[in-house]
Amino acid sequence: MPQAQIPHSPVPYLIAAALVGLVLIWRLRRMSQARPLRRELLWVTPLLFIALGALVILPQPPAGAAWAYLAASFIAGGAFGWWRGKLMHIWIDPQTRALTVRASPAGLIFIVAVIAVRFALRGVALGQASSLHLSINLITDVFMAFAVGLMVVQRVEMFLRASRLVGEARAPGAAVAR
Repeated sequence: MPQAQIPHSPVPYLIAAALVGLVLIWRLRRMSQARPLRRELLWVTPLLFIALGALVILPQPPAGAAWAYLAASFIAGGAFGWWRGKLMHIWIDPQTRALTVRASPAGLIFIVAVIAVRFALRGVALGQASSLHLSINLITDVFMAFAVGLMVVQRVEMFLRASRLVGEARAPGAAVAR
């Protein structure tokens, strides 16, 4: 006898979409504002993401070839992170001589696209996990490795560029770089 399908409620998806929408509206408002960039604190976010990734992955670590999926996902996230870091506008403020950063609208669009792709892939991957011979834990770990790669490499790119700008500004007779 076939088992009856339980209909899925759209409420959790609507709540998630509303929360993401609110965060994006808040980010759009703040995006146009230039903020001081403190190079010495750029390591904090990557450290938090690495710790979160470790908390997700290490309780049930993948085995064998699954590590290759995590490595590939981290590398892909890193590539997108480098690109996203390049989209950040970093300059030295001429009045205060302090590093300043402003997010790019293209960067926000990029993050929205990544979130949308993640939700779409997560739904497909979770629905097809058994036929793809993947565990739910591995799928979660792959998404986490991507996020860690994205955040870590984005901050590395920003740090390197900010350090270069500071070095150029300290050079004798240097103009303020943008």
